[in-house]
Amino acid sequence: MGYLKGFAITGKQIGKPKVTYQYPEEKRPKPERFHGRHVLSRYEDGMEKCIGCELCAGVCPARCIYVRGADNPPDAPVSPGERYGFVYEINYLRCIHCDLCVEACPTEAITDSKLFEFSFTNREDAIYTKSELVVDDEGKPKHLPWEDWKDGDDRNTSGWVRATSPSGNAAYEGKVLWSGELGYGVRPPQAGQSDPDAADYPASWDISIRESNAGEVKGVGVRSERPKAREPHPVHEGEHDHGHRPEAHGDH
Repeated sequence: MGYLKGFAITGKQIGKPKVTYQYPEEKRPKPERFHGRHVLSRYEDGMEKCIGCELCAGVCPARCIYVRGADNPPDAPVSPGERYGFVYEINYLRCIHCDLCVEACPTEAITDSKLFEFSFTNREDAIYTKSELVVDDEGKPKHLPWEDWKDGDDRNTSGWVRATSPSGNAAYEGKVLWSGELGYGVRPPQAGQSDPDAADYPASWDISIRESNAGEVKGVGVRSERPKAREPHPVHEGEHDHGHRPEAHGDH
């Protein structure tokens, strides 16, 4: 009778709600600050953001990034600066997706998507070159044959970078301090921990201002309305707001 008890356990689950995702056709929502495959962004005028400074390569703990800069051609500059990223490679056999490169980038050139499902059949495919990393003429990440992209994987790129204000100054909460991206416009800031409604936003909440204004918002869980930024606390005469933490007793 032991096997009958086993069938009974299985039979009890028939009428219960299913919690299994039909992967890979159906995927679970990814976290808001998910670290996925990197992309190299462009400005809204189409010029590349990367200036070939090599800071991303210098800060990488896994030493998976190789960058070489070159002088911009005077007649056809690639980036707004004096130099541009002539060579850019990421070895994904080494990358640990810590995204220190994203934090180090002074021009917000390297960002990360939500894509993490990609595999290789040879080592050569694992080394992404600049032509594979830089976005296309419409600002969209390039889809390679061994990558499984889904709707929304290109949204909210490096959203966690836009989640904090400079030096912890609350007066800058919700203010845009970053440049726009080709195809997406100026991405909205992420809601901070001080926002009581921050936990109510879905993982796919981040949509560009351009898409929202154009009414092109599509997809499950994507909202067409974003929260209103709180007004900064006014500084009255006699008060000082330097963005520093209050000095505690005994703190010298």
